[in-house]
Amino acid sequence: MPTALDQHRELNSRPGALDHVKQAIADNGVEYIYYQAVTITGRVVGKVVPAQHVDRIAVRGVNQHRTAIANLQSDRAGRLLGGGTEAAEYTAIPDLDTFAVLPWDTKVARFFCRLYEPDHRPQDAGAALATDARGLLHRIHEEFTARTGLELRTGTEPEMTWEGPGLEAQFRPGSSPAYHIEHLERYRAIYQKVIGYAGALGLDMIEGDYEDGGQLELNWMYDHADLTADRLVTYRQICKQVARELDIECSFMPKPGTGYMGNGCHHNFSLWRDGVNVLEEPGRADLHLTDEGQHALGGLLTHTPGAMLVMGPTVNSYKRYWDAGQFAPSRIDWGLDNKTCTVRLSANGRLEYKLPDASVNPYLSHAVMIAAIDDGLKNETTPGAPTVGSSYLSTAPELFGKLPLSLGEAIEAFQADGFLRDSLGAELADLLVEYKSDEWARFNSAVTSWERDIYWADLP
Repeated sequence: MPTALDQHRELNSRPGALDHVKQAIADNGVEYIYYQAVTITGRVVGKVVPAQHVDRIAVRGVNQHRTAIANLQSDRAGRLLGGGTEAAEYTAIPDLDTFAVLPWDTKVARFFCRLYEPDHRPQDAGAALATDARGLLHRIHEEFTARTGLELRTGTEPEMTWEGPGLEAQFRPGSSPAYHIEHLERYRAIYQKVIGYAGALGLDMIEGDYEDGGQLELNWMYDHADLTADRLVTYRQICKQVARELDIECSFMPKPGTGYMGNGCHHNFSLWRDGVNVLEEPGRADLHLTDEGQHALGGLLTHTPGAMLVMGPTVNSYKRYWDAGQFAPSRIDWGLDNKTCTVRLSANGRLEYKLPDASVNPYLSHAVMIAAIDDGLKNETTPGAPTVGSSYLSTAPELFGKLPLSLGEAIEAFQADGFLRDSLGAELADLLVEYKSDEWARFNSAVTSWERDIYWADLP
């Protein structure tokens, strides 16, 4: 029986499969191709190969040490996470439909790859690599659609921070520079380059605004969740390139400074069957959710404590949730066009999940969302009544438990959610916990500038 690796190779070697790629290589004078994979933290890794080898690499793939999937990060004891130095490599095979020429240097193109166990291994040869987050999303979404007929469509809101000469925010104390066209004008070179490059790479850019000091949000049209995840990774690469060209800096750090708005990455989502969004009833003008929509929402809220390790994946992420009143949620609830809630019904047929931040791995976030939604649909989970008024001031019972407010609490909540762990698979779940537990331990053992400021001269 052919393995998953065999099947991918057969797909790439069928007659005509590479025709569009070779034509694009010839038309654009492409000389080099990046074969990209995405790690458990969302970092892009891979290899560069001269373009004349595209026939060979499309079938054979490229190999990397398997600890690359955990950024070749060593724990505090010095051991490489994800298998150690002695671990086997993985094989990365390109998805041919992800080929794109980089608009800032048309000599270079890229593929996104899926990852597999090498076919020489005595066990699991050719199997999908269990720690490949991108591959996991494809599998979990395909299985969800095959079983339910539903497709998750999403759009993300990637807030981020830009810094450099002339980019400092200027506004009256007590007010905000949000939506200020003058600030957009000062960022004109940034947004024009980002939108131009994004359009060339297949992102249908639709709108954007200036939101806080240095914070810019540019959005593209929603689509199938798998495509949205690829596009978010592409968008991050675009922003880094624009920063290099303009000799400035950009960051997806969730909370770049005390008193600043956090950088979120809200996930707006809907569920489609046979071209129809099942979250809304046609003809109703009032904000509402269908029964299926209620159950999907109930599942998402139920698993939100465990999902926080994915949605807020860094130590810094939790600084965003502590600033009540700055549009980041602090309770697990939902509301009708209520920006203080964890989930907002922002328009008929569209829910906005406000927990994911700018550092989120979009493949893991979407995989977790699909799993939680699926569980809610199976169990017909009710989300309870929508929150009315400020969620920050609410005294209503917390039906779905407490929102973890530190990375340590998030690790514990994820460990306690056996359903989410099983949905991601034991190997990926264990690696995620191992990686983040080491990060939490490093933070707790580090002396910060805040501690120096508070305690250095405090006594006697």
